[in-house]
Amino acid sequence: MARRDHAKEAALAASRTLNPDPGKVTDPAFSAGGFFDPADMLQVKYEMVRRVEVDGAAVSAAARAFGFARQSVYNARRSLADGGLAALMPGKPGPKGGHKLTAEVLDHLEALLERDPRLSYDDLAAAAAERFAVTVHPRSVRRALASRAADRQAPGSAGPAAPKSRPHD
Repeated sequence: MARRDHAKEAALAASRTLNPDPGKVTDPAFSAGGFFDPADMLQVKYEMVRRVEVDGAAVSAAARAFGFARQSVYNARRSLADGGLAALMPGKPGPKGGHKLTAEVLDHLEALLERDPRLSYDDLAAAAAERFAVTVHPRSVRRALASRAADRQAPGSAGPAAPKSRPHD
C-alpha cells in the first residue's frame, strides 16, 4: 500500500488489527495494492490460513510470505477453526479478570458483611489489605460483590442469595 489511508490506519489501530510491520508481507496478492492491505492484520492472517488450507501452500512458505513465524500459522488455523473469523481478532490486552479479589477474598468480605452489615466499602477494602495483603479500591470491592450477588440471583445459578443489606459508601 504505497499511499497510506490515515483514517483506515487509525481504525485498524483502534481495533488492534493494525499490522505493526506490513513491509514483511511479501505475498503477491498484497503487493499489488488492490483489494488486500498488508496493514490489515485480519486480512493477512485470514489469507495466510486460506493459502495453506485451500491452495495447499506449505506452512513455512505461507508464514514467510505473510511475515509470520510458522507457529503463528498453526495458531491462526486453530483460532479460525474454533471460533471463525472473529477469533482472528486480537483479544483485549491486560488481565482477564480480577486477580486480587479472588473467591477466597470475596468469601471473607461477605462473611464480614454478614457479621456487620454497616461496614463500608472502605472498611472492606482495608480488611482485604490487612488479611490478604492486597490493595484494592473500595469501588472495586463494591463491583465485585455486586457482580457476585447478581450471579447468585441469575436463573439457574447455584448458591445462596446475596445478602439483603448493602454496605454504605
